[in-house]
Amino acid sequence: MIRNILIVILTVAVVGAGVWGYQEHQDKNTILINAENNYQRAFHDLSYQMDLLHEKLGGTIAMNSSKSLSPALADVWRISSDARSQVGQLPLTLLPFNKTEEFLSNIGTFSYRTAVRNLDDEPLSKDEQKTLKNLYKQSGKIKDELRKVQHLTLKNNLRWMDVELALASGKETADNTIIDGFKTVEKHAEGYDEKNLQNPSVVSFQKRDENYEHLKGEKISKNDAIALAKKYSGINQPKKVEVTENRKGSSFGFYNVVLANDRGHEATMDVTKKGGYPIWFIDTREVSNQQISLNEAMNKADDFLKRHDYKDLEMSESIQYDSVGLFTYVTNQDGVRIYPESIKVKVALDNGQIIGFAADDYLKGSKKRKLPEPDLTLEEAQAKLNPDLKVLENRKAVIVNNLGNEVLCYEFMGTMDRDTYRMYINAENGVEEKVDKLKNAEPVYEDVL
Repeated sequence: MIRNILIVILTVAVVGAGVWGYQEHQDKNTILINAENNYQRAFHDLSYQMDLLHEKLGGTIAMNSSKSLSPALADVWRISSDARSQVGQLPLTLLPFNKTEEFLSNIGTFSYRTAVRNLDDEPLSKDEQKTLKNLYKQSGKIKDELRKVQHLTLKNNLRWMDVELALASGKETADNTIIDGFKTVEKHAEGYDEKNLQNPSVVSFQKRDENYEHLKGEKISKNDAIALAKKYSGINQPKKVEVTENRKGSSFGFYNVVLANDRGHEATMDVTKKGGYPIWFIDTREVSNQQISLNEAMNKADDFLKRHDYKDLEMSESIQYDSVGLFTYVTNQDGVRIYPESIKVKVALDNGQIIGFAADDYLKGSKKRKLPEPDLTLEEAQAKLNPDLKVLENRKAVIVNNLGNEVLCYEFMGTMDRDTYRMYINAENGVEEKVDKLKNAEPVYEDVL
């Protein structure tokens, strides 16, 4: 009798384990299929956008009327932005593809700057016409190469997940049709650098995409990187330590450090090799119900930044998501907010632990700036605003505008109807550089019948 009961129990256990294993396998397959579908969609959208971009650029070359040219160039700007977005969704982070992204940025910057000016008073110069023709010619080459990759992908039923695995494992040197195709695309874009661009508007945008070459300090070791990760995460006695160096082709050197303890905390951090500057870190532990206020969490973020020697920072924005507070800090130089130098700090509202930190923008933009004197007074700048806006705060700020240039502005915070806005008026010429509508408090739906 007991033997039969044991057999039944074992049978149920084996079947249960099999069902669980099968379900886990199905869940994993579902995730992989979803990722593959997203990659396929992004790639085919990119191919379509490059076709459309080439066609639109060809149309602008033949145009002679400013009424036609301005909206056409605005379309080119929009399409190039969409194409860059699709590139960002492909698993190419470990494959050098920066020249192609720069090329798309160049098209967007040139077309935007040209579209927004008065072409009746300032028509295209000969150099700009030459630039437009060069952009058209180059986009055609890139379009053709993408079409070849697309044809082979469909013909041979190739998977983007294989590309991701090949790049992650460092086996991209092996025969891979998609990777080889994108390397060819990159070669076509390589020939189109600053020397080919006789237009300062394009060059200025490229200079915005600097990495960390300006950082000071000696090269750190893997052990130094581990020590920094322990300091930032608070995991002093990890049971697991993993350190990975950047692969060939990265535009800067860094270590990726993973620490885990036996209490469910796993922290990941990227650290620059030069100088040992933390780029970002995140603790993936589960956050429970809120126990502290957003203001208390802000104090925790303030203390964290001070402990790690970040100076002259001012909290510019705070947002709460469920039981997590997200705080954005910017440099304050002589009373002026420097928005290109920003740091984000994520705080768990269950116990005040710092569970996220991002200093990418801060490291790229950090420098001592010589701030110009504004040509407009505060009153003159405020007169440029919508008269229905009720201004609550004002200050000076440096922002990066749509053309990739840093500009000194008057920043105004105000309300109109039930919405809150942050608006930036150029302190030199009175141009309305940027308008941000701030998020309203999320409604609570669970109590709605």
